[in-house]
Amino acid sequence: MKNSKPHILLTNDDGIRSPGLWAAASELSKIGYVTVAAPREQSSGMGRSLPSTSDGIIHKEQVQVNGQEWSVYAVGGSPAQSVLHGILEIVPHKPDLIVSGINYGENVGLGITISGTVGAAMEAASMGFPALAISLETDTQYHLSHSEDIDFSAAGYFTGYFARLILERKFSEEVDLIKVEVPAHATPTTEWQVGRLSRSRYYDPVPTKRETWEQPGPISYKHTKASNRNQKILMLYIFEKTKMVAVTPINLDMTARVKLSDFEKRLRD
Repeated sequence: MKNSKPHILLTNDDGIRSPGLWAAASELSKIGYVTVAAPREQSSGMGRSLPSTSDGIIHKEQVQVNGQEWSVYAVGGSPAQSVLHGILEIVPHKPDLIVSGINYGENVGLGITISGTVGAAMEAASMGFPALAISLETDTQYHLSHSEDIDFSAAGYFTGYFARLILERKFSEEVDLIKVEVPAHATPTTEWQVGRLSRSRYYDPVPTKRETWEQPGPISYKHTKASNRNQKILMLYIFEKTKMVAVTPINLDMTARVKLSDFEKRLRD
């Protein structure tokens, strides 16, 4: 029988040992029951992928967080697959909310579909669950780390804050998930604002330097100079210029916002 307290399924893309994951778990546990099902390996940049090479093995582990013993589930799969395993196998009933994060590094601009953090929330939303993705701005050197140098306290606060809002309030059916970006130096008193997704890249791909293609050469990335970062309704402006927490409602329907009859006519003419 389901308990009256809300049940929250928590995942991430940085892996089961990430301090960001545990900052979120600590705050969410003040709201309800939290089940953690996250990739056993670092899985950043996997988007919403469901790789056929994932083994799907689930290990139940015990983790000490702030003196509390947690039973967690390390999943052999992507962030999106961790959500599916959580829904279909691990949680005995439907969770009330699915949260993904807290990510090492911001997920903004047109690159959000690359993000495993956002991808996990998108998968949750596609299954009909309220979903929240949350990320913290960090230097790129920390993106694939589990560094203890990063302070997740403010991002943890906003994880709990927006989780409560989603659980307590009814949102439009046009909103499938909510994405939250927390600036590096934010505090719990930092203001937040809702903004549109920016139609620009935030990172540019950078080719590796190598002598031959036979050498390993993964593509890296660097910050880009976007052309529309001064539009005040955009998430990038809120995040970069005002240093406020940027909140973006996301819809999974990626159909272009055009009049379909006019578009069809143009194709047929």
